Amino acid sequence: MPISLTSRHVAVIGAGAAGLVAARELRREGHKVVVFEREAQIGGTWVYDPHAEPDPLSLDQNRSIIHSSLYSSLRTNLPREVMGFRDYPFISKADKTRDPRRFPGHREVLLYLQDFAREFKIEEMVRFETEVVHVGLVEDSKKWKVRYKKKRVDNDAEFGIGFNFDDEIYDAVLVCNGHYTEPRVAEIPGISSWPGKQMHSHNYRVPEPFQDQVVILIGSSSSAVDISREISGVAKEVHVASRSVANEKYEEQHGYDNIWLHSMIESVHEDGSVVFQNGRIVQADIILHCTGYKYHFPFLTNGIVTVDDNRVGPLYKHVFPPILAPWLSFVGLPWKVVPFPMFEFQSKWIASVLSGRVALPLQEEMMKDIEAFYLSLEASNIPKRYTHNMGDHQFDYNNWLAAQCGCEGIEEWRKQMYCATSNNRRLRPDTYRDEWEDDHLILEANEDFIQKDLQRVSSLNKAI
Repeated sequence: MPISLTSRHVAVIGAGAAGLVAARELRREGHKVVVFEREAQIGGTWVYDPHAEPDPLSLDQNRSIIHSSLYSSLRTNLPREVMGFRDYPFISKADKTRDPRRFPGHREVLLYLQDFAREFKIEEMVRFETEVVHVGLVEDSKKWKVRYKKKRVDNDAEFGIGFNFDDEIYDAVLVCNGHYTEPRVAEIPGISSWPGKQMHSHNYRVPEPFQDQVVILIGSSSSAVDISREISGVAKEVHVASRSVANEKYEEQHGYDNIWLHSMIESVHEDGSVVFQNGRIVQADIILHCTGYKYHFPFLTNGIVTVDDNRVGPLYKHVFPPILAPWLSFVGLPWKVVPFPMFEFQSKWIASVLSGRVALPLQEEMMKDIEAFYLSLEASNIPKRYTHNMGDHQFDYNNWLAAQCGCEGIEEWRKQMYCATSNNRRLRPDTYRDEWEDDHLILEANEDFIQKDLQRVSSLNKAI
């Protein structure tokens, strides 16, 4: 006997990559969808803004928040074949205005997302310049009240731009607001009296402001590597502080004779000095925090889902809070992953659970699974802030999600290409985006794309 599927009224918060594919999967499953996007266009973190916040390290809640953390020169650190959604390949376009490189710049990713939204008619579900300010349960029900504010332009010039506030009721809410906006900063003894300038990579756009400066950069992630090398072309000195370094200098053969690697900062002082744990002392002008971001959900105030040292919890499989499942869910929390395909798998799972096609375990079982997961992290001495760090575990996770939905898992070529790129990045840190040895995997990916495109066309013909 066929399962009777239920159509839900669903709110999606955010029209970045996660929100776009979530909206598509929800509609495919028969749900009615509204996507709330506070900016004037889709793309989320992939919308480049040349402006920077006056002080992103400020604790002032009224500070202006610029969503994007992109810097002008940013190129993807994954090849486009790996990055794309599974049934909408991220292929080079035969268009002079597009970036054909295998590791393209950030504008090309935004254009890809715009193509995706156009192909699947997603923009018709999006309310632009509409920011969700509160999400809460309706009393004595399982429904959600979503309060939002929408920009308006007042006729009276004295007031200028204002906001209209309104409430709507939804069966379910998907949180897809990203996590590259709210800076995390390193705690540094003595920083309150240090006379230099502090900033976060969220505010970095171009290298020119670092001309002839001595810069301390904290971090060892992809952005830290890119930015340290870029600013070394104009800065007097660049000193990179990392937990994984004891005492080492960049080799001059790489062309970076003014970049030094250090252990972490031990303290800073009123005379402008920075003391590292390895004993070295540097007189610095700027400390640049490339230290990641905080998960931030200012619209969620029910106290059930919390953020503790960047652990969002309790969440079953990084998606559902058991007490509120399946009516509240999160897409895109895991990091150190291939994001777009993972968003797709998570969204398929959520959509099928909401329709009733797939069942979740009992609340008690989900809580036991979460507790066991936390205990496994503790047993492996993994800090709480790495709860959503997946790395190589992402492929098993994707396949688990696929199994829940009854769909095909992650492609083997995509997994192999990810690993090949990681190895190439270690061997050729400066040139891996333009030199590689996995052409056989590119051919395999292209063959897979052709087969999927044929299947898609066949499905469309049958529908007609």
